[in-house]
Amino acid sequence: MVLHRFLQERRGAVAPMFALAIIPIFGLIGMAVDYSRGNAVKTSLQAALDATSLAMARLAPTLTAAQLQTQTTAYFMAQFNRPEAKNVVVTPTYTTSGGSQLTISATGHVDTAFMRVMGYSSLNVGSSSTVKWGNTRLRVALVLDNTGSMANSGKLTQLKAASHNLLTTLQTAAKQPGDVKVAIIPFDTTVNLGTSYKDNIWFDVSCSALGNPQGCNNNNWKNYWEGCVRDRTYPYDTQDDPPTGTNTYFPVYDCGSLTTLMPLSYDWTALNAKVDAMSPNGNTNVTIGLVWAWHALTAQAPLSEAAAPAPDLDKVIILLTDGTNTESWKNSNNTAITSSSAIDLRTALVCTNVKAANIRLYTIRVIDGNASLLQSCATNPSMYFDVQQASQLDSVFTAIAQNLANLRIAK
Repeated sequence: MVLHRFLQERRGAVAPMFALAIIPIFGLIGMAVDYSRGNAVKTSLQAALDATSLAMARLAPTLTAAQLQTQTTAYFMAQFNRPEAKNVVVTPTYTTSGGSQLTISATGHVDTAFMRVMGYSSLNVGSSSTVKWGNTRLRVALVLDNTGSMANSGKLTQLKAASHNLLTTLQTAAKQPGDVKVAIIPFDTTVNLGTSYKDNIWFDVSCSALGNPQGCNNNNWKNYWEGCVRDRTYPYDTQDDPPTGTNTYFPVYDCGSLTTLMPLSYDWTALNAKVDAMSPNGNTNVTIGLVWAWHALTAQAPLSEAAAPAPDLDKVIILLTDGTNTESWKNSNNTAITSSSAIDLRTALVCTNVKAANIRLYTIRVIDGNASLLQSCATNPSMYFDVQQASQLDSVFTAIAQNLANLRIAK
């Protein structure tokens, strides 16, 4: 009887049932905590992988497999600060089959706190990041101020160093020779074409513009011309129209020491040598530098090395100056324009025309210059840089170069 009553009694059943149920409840809570820790580690791991893959993609084509492994691991570990992740292994793989790409994977594990009692002592974590070179080819024109003020505050020295680094990045970004080409357009109030174009009928000849050398005339001016040209007659000074008649010709001028421009090329040695050859002298005319960069990028330009439009071709101008416009050519009475505001209007018009031609435009102001003009000239505000110290030029050019290298996280 007593046993029967005990078995039928319900009042004491809650406690043992609760005791039995609490075990899986705590197990589920423990699993949630452990999985949360594992996911947090995986999120950090993915972020570190993405940063590492973008950084190493620049270097991967130039490194051996062993060097790539060592440098990738070191960079990743500097980014990944999760001591609870154990036995982390980083594996980079660089391939060129079907297009250059770099894949970096990382694996490791996180020790569990609660799931251990259920027989699971650790959780595996891992992920990967792939960076591939875009298929777009690049044509880049560097429009570089070579005026006298660039000799101050180390500006030209820093510009040369930054330009070399930019060229190195663009060279590395090219999957095939010719995928990336660069033109260099030094300017002051003129642009120096060099004399290789002298037999073309592009030029508005004036011996007075060449300094009236003894014996100069319209038939032998080529013997005295060093290669410089000034602005065409308005509005051609702000356009890319080819030289087809008197009003569209380029007025010849005395060069001084201005370095010759270099049309589009992927001769990286020659491009770097051109940067080294630049020297500061003269006044500022941003308009002529910008319009000749435009000529260098378009098929109808006087420069025969220019590129015809193509769907996989991006055209970019990087304009750098350290001063306001001080002199351009020419007024209706065939004299120089010395009003900064008047020249600024022409510069602004070239900027508008360049952007309408689907050319991306970066602008860089170094310490001095018309900030509002240069900012409005850039394709968008993020493509304008206001540099207050010449030493900042390298970081600015590095940021632009990495953007132009057209790397993207694909996976």
